[in-house]
Amino acid sequence: MAPLSYQVDDGVASITMDDGKVNVLSPEMLAELRAALDRAAGDALPVVLRGRDGIFSAGFDLKVLTGAGSAAADLLKAGFTLTERLLSFPAPTVVACTGHAIAMGLFTLLSGDYRIGVSGPYRLTANEVAIGMTLPRSATEVCRYRLAPGSFDRAVVLAEVFSPESAVTAGILDQVVAAEELDATLDAVVGRLRSLDPGAHRATKLRAREELLATLRAAIEADDADFRRAFASRI
Repeated sequence: MAPLSYQVDDGVASITMDDGKVNVLSPEMLAELRAALDRAAGDALPVVLRGRDGIFSAGFDLKVLTGAGSAAADLLKAGFTLTERLLSFPAPTVVACTGHAIAMGLFTLLSGDYRIGVSGPYRLTANEVAIGMTLPRSATEVCRYRLAPGSFDRAVVLAEVFSPESAVTAGILDQVVAAEELDATLDAVVGRLRSLDPGAHRATKLRAREELLATLRAAIEADDADFRRAFASRI
């Protein structure tokens, strides 16, 4: 099945990730996300990005990430470039965390303007340290921007696993609702965001995030250089 669907309804672009499994951020998924965001931006539409029931995204495609060649470095850069794209998107973006959000899935979630989670036995975590990886600079900057000060070290340095409810306190989510309430909540939130003046929203977002975006773009380039050195023996 196609890993992503794009639908416009009542002036809102709904982007749904569903690869039938855990919504890995593969090269194909990331390419389709880029194309969907370009389409929504061209039509000046607010965006709702969501996953399938029970899973938002489990992060990067590990088959690509651990494989040979430059594909791994390309994948990492594409993922972090997606976070920059979402954080600088000209229209409001709402991310619906429909279940687990792990590693790059979590960083993608954190890049939305407003983040709604579904209540349930779900794990929201940056698990890199737990599995022997140093967290990239880009991911660290996104976490630093979003997370409450008291939760930043726990999430980044200690790889703490948050529930949807504790994720609100941590700054990962803005709101948690029951699964059956998600669609109505999205309609209400998006309805409010659509009432914003588009030009003022865009200009204020870029002004408010100017320092973050500059830091993030520099971090993406520094990470890319690091990744390509690290993968040199496989490229």
